[in-house]
Amino acid sequence: EVVEQKFDIKQLKRLVDYIRPYKGKMLFVLVLMLSSSGLGMFLPKFLQIEMDKYIPDKDIKSIVMLTALAGVIVLYSVISTRIKIDVTTKVGQDIIHTIREDIFKHLQELPFSYYDERPHGKIQVRVVNYVNNLSDLLSNGIINTITDLCNLIFILIFMFAMSPKLTLICLCGLPVLVIYVVFLKRRQSHAWQVQSNKQSNLNAYIAESINGIRVTQSFVREDENSGIFNRLSDGYREAWMRAVKFNFIMGPSVDIISTITTAFIYVLGISWMSNPDSGITVGVLIAFTAYISRFWNPINTLASFYNSLLTAISYLERIFETIDEPVLVKDAEGAMEMPPIKGDVEFKNVTFSYEDGVEILKKVSFKAKKGQTVAIVGPTGAGKTTIVNLLSRFYNVDSGEVLIDGIDISKVTIRSLRKQMGVMMQDSFIFSGTVMDNIRYGNKEVSDEQVIQAAKTVCAHGFIMEMENGYYTQINERGSRLSQGQRQLISFARALLADPKILILDEATSSIDTETEILLQKGLNELLKGRTSFIIAHRLSTIKNADFIMYIDAGGIAEMGSHEELISQKGEYYKLYMSQYDFLK
Repeated sequence: EVVEQKFDIKQLKRLVDYIRPYKGKMLFVLVLMLSSSGLGMFLPKFLQIEMDKYIPDKDIKSIVMLTALAGVIVLYSVISTRIKIDVTTKVGQDIIHTIREDIFKHLQELPFSYYDERPHGKIQVRVVNYVNNLSDLLSNGIINTITDLCNLIFILIFMFAMSPKLTLICLCGLPVLVIYVVFLKRRQSHAWQVQSNKQSNLNAYIAESINGIRVTQSFVREDENSGIFNRLSDGYREAWMRAVKFNFIMGPSVDIISTITTAFIYVLGISWMSNPDSGITVGVLIAFTAYISRFWNPINTLASFYNSLLTAISYLERIFETIDEPVLVKDAEGAMEMPPIKGDVEFKNVTFSYEDGVEILKKVSFKAKKGQTVAIVGPTGAGKTTIVNLLSRFYNVDSGEVLIDGIDISKVTIRSLRKQMGVMMQDSFIFSGTVMDNIRYGNKEVSDEQVIQAAKTVCAHGFIMEMENGYYTQINERGSRLSQGQRQLISFARALLADPKILILDEATSSIDTETEILLQKGLNELLKGRTSFIIAHRLSTIKNADFIMYIDAGGIAEMGSHEELISQKGEYYKLYMSQYDFLK
């Protein structure tokens, strides 16, 4: 998984665009935390006053009042922190939701070619894991960073006011830290990119293994697959350990630098206390060391934010890369709504290729009139499914035109086109939910009675009623409880219920037994009346009654005519039909 474009700082600006709608809440929290931090800066000063004045003067009343004031400041800080946690957590999760919604919505619009080229597990990890990993940065990182930057300014003001000499000693450690951060930056960023790559690979293999578990167990591949999984898991673990090592180095480095500078301040501060003109007293030294701790704490937080930012960048690269993936099949500028379809279809010199230079269809032309049934046959890979995919505009043609009722479908909106078409793919996908929900998937407005009638038409009603809850039986994703034939029948009912003007059946009866196929054919004969239908079938017995049959081979239409005409020609269709006939004898 290689990121096609290197990270641009503009990506962070895009992230800010997601934060902008919540600027009011973020500003409220920021003011709250800055006021809390500003008031907290007085606590070491209170300690200095007590050590240098109230305790030597035995002013108990002033000590109690100052302690009570300190208690109020601490209480305000606790309440402010609680409010900050509540607000930033909600804002962070809202932003996460918006980003995930945008990436998922974009995935819904991407063409089939995008999914053809990528393991689905790699896509899933971007929507779930990568977006989740931005949570801490958005919930706490930004507010904490701005607050701590302001804290540093407050602290430095108090420190310089108290002792410029001690403050300059404290600042001596900062150049060392900056050099160290610059040294780690490139290595740390690369380490997190490698880690996200390994995570993506592991997730993709897990998804593939779950989908293919039946094949795995059938071929006794459990041990080999476990070995592959362990290698991928070890690679992810090693990449994660290397990336985290850079993160963990930062904190101790800040602690070491702060400890060394604090030690110098103690040594020099105590030696300067003997000189009355130095302005260093016991109270000043104690209060100053308290400020030193407060000075390095935000430095440590900023270092952690820097780590989080580098980690987030490695995920943002892939998140925004997905969102920026071009939608190759989209509405043309000024596209109109498709008028109610009558059913005339025409391909005019259509050429198409999935890859540059490898043409699947070459100048294909044909016409289908309203209400006709067109059968498409031919060898595997000849382009049969490609023709109906182009008709549904799942892909754009390289050249030529696809016309419905004389209208070029590239000039109408995709939604208005597909809403008037019914498609049953070769892969009968069943969604998790009830049988009723699956049949109603393409038309949410229909009644239960219409769903049942559609199921009866395609001969699915019988096996559905044998299930424990009939049409309200829960079935799992991909319909694991159903046979392949049952899944196809449910998908067929789904396509028919949409009442399409153009009906596309891609291997619709490939997994249905012969007895069911005979019953199904009776229902189809009624349903196909008045619609233009395209049927792709390897079982030639199911398409004998088609108005005309196209034999596709070598990227074009090799033969076209009715069943009787093609049989009489004794060409490729005749050979195919006779091979099936001889096989069945």
